[in-house]
Amino acid sequence: MNHVYDSPDPIDPTVLMDRAGLATFEHHAAVGSTMERARQLAQDADCPLPAAVVADMQSLGRGQRGARWWQAPGSLAVSVVVDATREAQAMPAPPAVWSLACGVALAESLAAVAPAIESLVRWPNDIEANGRKLAGILVEATSGGRAIFGIGVNTTGSCKDAPSPLDKKIVTVPDLTGSPLPRERLLLDFLPRLFALLAATAVDPEAFVARYRARCGLDGHPVTVFRGDERLTGLCRGIAADGTLVLDTSSGRVHVTSGSLTHPADIWRGE
Repeated sequence: MNHVYDSPDPIDPTVLMDRAGLATFEHHAAVGSTMERARQLAQDADCPLPAAVVADMQSLGRGQRGARWWQAPGSLAVSVVVDATREAQAMPAPPAVWSLACGVALAESLAAVAPAIESLVRWPNDIEANGRKLAGILVEATSGGRAIFGIGVNTTGSCKDAPSPLDKKIVTVPDLTGSPLPRERLLLDFLPRLFALLAATAVDPEAFVARYRARCGLDGHPVTVFRGDERLTGLCRGIAADGTLVLDTSSGRVHVTSGSLTHPADIWRGE
């Protein structure tokens, strides 16, 4: 059953299901986390997929490595459940390329619906504009061969509304254009693009690489990757065909499979 309510920025479930390929849609005024609700749907073997959960407000939104996720109420917070067995063999964790492919689809969609914004992908799971974080992505696998894509886009509000120190690190669509971005408009472009790119990448793992490189915001810039107590610094040379980050370091070229570009001490864990 689809759940929808009267929102200040309405999303028509019928339109999404007809034009974006969704089989299940929920729109909530508030939830703890769209990821948690999506996980419940993923555990329901009878839930038609793909499924999407949108909330106007999250009280427990989160990102990678224990980070909390903040965004202005009414911004796009959506978690999408897909049948991963249709894209790849069931596995304990989603392939790293899934997060990157999702980032490509999201950056391309933002460019399509808000062309005044230069949306760039920042390895491994962010979208940036003007050097600040505009959107974030979280990908998780569940039992039963299903995967969840959590996406948060600052479609409304202002960086001035964010708690310190996030107010210096994030940006919103209204900050950049002066107007909010309707969530339905973005979803109608993004969801079909995501589903198509996942299907193409399952057949050819390199399908998204050229598109990623075209929107890579790190290429040619010095970056530092944090992996536990290890710190790796080098000049970014984009990504390889397997989705690894390519760095030219003082000791040679390195392919980085995982890590964070945020120092552990700088991870925002809530007020």
